[in-house]
Amino acid sequence: MCSETPDGTALPSVFIDNPRTRVTEWRFKKRGDATGWHTHQYDYVVVPLFDGFLDIELPNGETTRAELKTGVPYFRETGVEHNVKNGNDFECAFIEVEFLTVEPKGF
Repeated sequence: MCSETPDGTALPSVFIDNPRTRVTEWRFKKRGDATGWHTHQYDYVVVPLFDGFLDIELPNGETTRAELKTGVPYFRETGVEHNVKNGNDFECAFIEVEFLTVEPKGF
């Protein structure tokens, strides 16, 4: 994800971590569980493993609600700062894929 998040209650499980890509499952056991405040150092893709909502706290004090659908990914660029919280009354999780390098490969 980027940096340590000591205030987070969500559970990260790193599945792949190599020089090019990091793949982490973020699991939120209950409503309000959070990643903790962090700033993304890499472009990334999130793949939800549930239908529901995440509440996104932003640095300006605003909170937005993101509706997610199982398997429907979204992309964000480096520099995103936020705290992601479970907005559901059930356990939920997503897969985060970080692109650690941007070197193009030939086809």
